[in-house]
Amino acid sequence: MVFGILAQDSAQNGSSLIGLALPVLLIVGFYFLLIRPQRNRQRAQQALVASLEVGDDVMTTGGIFGTIVEIDDDEGTVTVEIAPGTRVRMLRQGISQRFVEDDVDEGDETADEGIDREP
Repeated sequence: MVFGILAQDSAQNGSSLIGLALPVLLIVGFYFLLIRPQRNRQRAQQALVASLEVGDDVMTTGGIFGTIVEIDDDEGTVTVEIAPGTRVRMLRQGISQRFVEDDVDEGDETADEGIDREP
């Protein structure tokens, strides 16, 4: 029914704004659903690669866990120790995640919530 009304409207006016609005809405939808989230992921990955430091616990894109023991900025590589005495040299972009340990202060009361203590 709606399409019939739109068809009559476009037949009467020749060029309709509704016919032009549909492709524009599709392009805007693709931008917000596909392009924008991908750009945000790329920016986050670039920020991660730029912030790597020696001693960071990381996971590679292949799923291997290790610790960064050396960074070569000239070549854009890192050396990751994946087991005691086993080191792998790889590109910085091969790091997919960095793991950060949360330090909990002993005087922090929020860390002790839910723990029952006897006096």
